[in-house]
Amino acid sequence: MSDADDLLKSYLSGVFLLKANLRKVNLRGTDLSEADLTFANLAGAKVTEEQLSKANYLTGATMPDGKIHP
Repeated sequence: MSDADDLLKSYLSGVFLLKANLRKVNLRGTDLSEADLTFANLAGAKVTEEQLSKANYLTGATMPDGKIHP
C-alpha cells in the first residue's frame, strides 16, 4: 500500500491480515476487533492503542512506533 492509502472507518473485524503491509495506512475508526495481525507491518500507521487492543493476534507485528510486538 502506498502512503496515500486509507482504510478509514473500514470493517476489518475477524479478518486474517497475516504479514499485511499496512505501513503508514490511515486506520482511524477501523474495526480491528478479532483481527489477526500476526507479523503485519503497522509502522507509521494511524491507529489507536484501543483499536490494537481489540485485535486477536499481534505476534511479531511491527507496531506504529517501529517496535516489534512480542
